Amino acid sequence: MPSQAGRCAVVTGATSGIGYEAALALAGAGAEIILAARDAAKSERAMASIRRRHPGARLAFQPLDTARLASVRAFGERWQSEGRPIDILLLNAGIATVPNREATEDGFERQLGTNYLGHFALTGLLLPFVRQDAASRIVEVASLAHRPGRIHFDDLQLARSYGPQRAYRQSKLAMLMFGLELDRRLKAAGSPIRSVPAHPGAARTDVFRRGDRAGPVQRLAGHAIFSVIGQSAAQGALPLLFAATAPEAEGGAYYGPDGIWELKGHPTRADIAAHARDKGTAERLWSVSEALTGIRCAV
Repeated sequence: MPSQAGRCAVVTGATSGIGYEAALALAGAGAEIILAARDAAKSERAMASIRRRHPGARLAFQPLDTARLASVRAFGERWQSEGRPIDILLLNAGIATVPNREATEDGFERQLGTNYLGHFALTGLLLPFVRQDAASRIVEVASLAHRPGRIHFDDLQLARSYGPQRAYRQSKLAMLMFGLELDRRLKAAGSPIRSVPAHPGAARTDVFRRGDRAGPVQRLAGHAIFSVIGQSAAQGALPLLFAATAPEAEGGAYYGPDGIWELKGHPTRADIAAHARDKGTAERLWSVSEALTGIRCAV
């Protein structure tokens, strides 16, 4: 990884799993890390852990719950008041396989709201502060689950047809399509900022093992399966770090592990399902997301 000295990285969901590992690595390379997370106590523990590895690390906690638009707006307002430039915006926070349908306070299906809509809104609020530089990156954490996923415009909040995996797949497909569409719009506007989606493969993380919304069956299954076929959270973070820092990482490309079925390994170009490349669907999703969040993501 190139030196990240003098750079600022905002990492959502940085208290555990691949978000923590990415924050740890970026801090070790010299970046200032803003841990954007829900839990202040967990954030303090994460920062203490990072400082044990990197005593000189520059770290700060900023409260953010991507499942609550009020929290996203408050984060954006605080950032606007400071006016600080951002070099890396790593959109990582997420939950998976919520067993029964839940709605956020904004009326969104919880996985779509947490994994995608909150991040769409956050990007819209922070994009004016992302440094206009070729080294600046916005990294959207997608998943292998995007492949069987579909955007259900006729029932986007899955009020009629909820299923834990159906919801997760839709949210991660939305993240990937957002990342690809954002890069298209950045290029069309002549911006040097790169939007580079990535996925961690089958990483052993809290999102399945002990996520606060995952049921006991999902936690047990996730732990058992990922223990056999998966890789560590630190290894899973490598495609995210490559997307965020490698000079050769291309905007609009997608990165993941190089092993069989992209389950584990080292960073390489990942496969994008054909339906994830559909520009018409991406543009419609963008418009719907702006309408739902009330936040314009203007490029």
